Amino acid sequence: MKLNKFIVSIAIIILAGNIYAQKQNKQKPNIVVVFADDISAREFPVYNSTVWNADFKGESTDLKMRAKTPVLSRLAEEGVFIKTAWAATICSPSRAMMMTGRYADKHKWWHNGDLGMSISKEGKRRPWPLYESSTLIGHIAQKAGYATMWSGKTQMKGSDLLKFGFDEGAFTPGEQGAPNNPMTDFKIIPKKVNGKKVYINADTGKEMNTYQQYGWYWQPHVRLMNHPSSNKKLDWWPNTKESKEKYGLNTFGPDIELELIFDFMERKQKERKPFFVYHTTHLGHGSVDFFNQHPDNNYPQTPKIKWTGNEYIRFEPNVTGDKGVYNTHNSLSEPGIRNHVNYLDYQAWLYINKFKQMGIENNTIFIFCADNGTHYYGKGSPVSQKGTHVPFIVYAPGMHLTKKGEQDILVNIADVMPTIADIVGVKIEKDYEIDGVSLWPYLTTSTKKHREWIYSYKKGMQLIRGFNVMKDGEGTWYNVAEDADDLVSFPKIKDWSKMSKVHLDERDQLNAILPKYDLHAIAHDAPGYIDKKKLKKSKK
Repeated sequence: MKLNKFIVSIAIIILAGNIYAQKQNKQKPNIVVVFADDISAREFPVYNSTVWNADFKGESTDLKMRAKTPVLSRLAEEGVFIKTAWAATICSPSRAMMMTGRYADKHKWWHNGDLGMSISKEGKRRPWPLYESSTLIGHIAQKAGYATMWSGKTQMKGSDLLKFGFDEGAFTPGEQGAPNNPMTDFKIIPKKVNGKKVYINADTGKEMNTYQQYGWYWQPHVRLMNHPSSNKKLDWWPNTKESKEKYGLNTFGPDIELELIFDFMERKQKERKPFFVYHTTHLGHGSVDFFNQHPDNNYPQTPKIKWTGNEYIRFEPNVTGDKGVYNTHNSLSEPGIRNHVNYLDYQAWLYINKFKQMGIENNTIFIFCADNGTHYYGKGSPVSQKGTHVPFIVYAPGMHLTKKGEQDILVNIADVMPTIADIVGVKIEKDYEIDGVSLWPYLTTSTKKHREWIYSYKKGMQLIRGFNVMKDGEGTWYNVAEDADDLVSFPKIKDWSKMSKVHLDERDQLNAILPKYDLHAIAHDAPGYIDKKKLKKSKK
């Protein structure tokens, strides 16, 4: 009798466990998108480029100057990484592409400083806000019942951050003219001197040959949106006794972004809500180094980290000083892009550990990509795929992906939005035309192709690529049927008579596609907007 009762008890426990597992499997997966800043695919060892950026300007083949990414490389091999993924050539249009699933002919963000214009309700001329023309990734996730958070760089000039479809935010500025944070004097601000506009380092009071910016690395400028610690929609951080006590020279912005993300994730798990995190880290982007103002140093140092083979150890920063005179006490990394990439790897390790700790690793999709090529190399470049070729990694251990490791397919950053819509189960409205193609069917079925071509732009320049030929923004055609050791130096096609029919057919196909998107000169601004200055010139 006792044995039978024991067997029945075990059966009940197993049944309960199966029911719980089924419920867990039915839960919508959490999604984290990390969108790194100004980092080419070639900076990541898993892409096997023979060349990468030196610490400052120029290129290097020195392995000492190559980033070390044991975690991201493992995630790429155990998940998938895309051999050829394209973004736009520079920040603003790339972020617009990510958020809208559209190209610039529709969202009108052609380049940094070349944004389509519109008229506000108040009658003021302003850049066309993305949310007035688009369904954004935040809105898609909200429709599916997700809690949404945006943490990091904004780069949304002239836009209301409350309207992008995110429940919460922890913002660091990415554009000139962002609100002035009173918590820090690590900022470069415009000032008129003898009628001339100059830029002043607020920390030292000295003029600098740079542009307006706020410190997003050390002693960072952080703005909270709808955070439970505040009764304001937008509030400066630090905003509590605890956060104010720990804020100072040794506060590293990327650490704060991640702390706030993890807090959000924990709170939403307690509420039993799936979450979508859009993490637009500044890591990779050059900035004024307020600790070491050397003319060649465009990459502020990070906290020191060490990979032991199994885990990362992070060493506490110890910076002292004031008003431009600082001592880092050898507690920070060396400057350089590779250390920004290394710190991204450390943060990827923190993410995966957090998922495991929360018990959600098998129900969370982690996507890692970047917005354009590396500064001093590809950023803003229309040549070959220097400005467009970015890393793209998907790690989703519990999602039954049918692919693993390197995928020799073509992917565009515009594909992220429809991919998320597929994952969360939201149908995009039929009258909302998108250019992105969901990657999810490729990742979860036996299909062997994702898309036939990818596209990018820089102002009125257009770039397009298939599997055999590529046309860059300067009109140069390349034979891309074979790999390039440095990921960009493909043979230029100078004599089409020597090319195969496959190459010629693909060229014709790509040329037929381009006119659809070539609207920079004839439909630059928001629908219905009339540029009065251009109108006056045309009448003359």
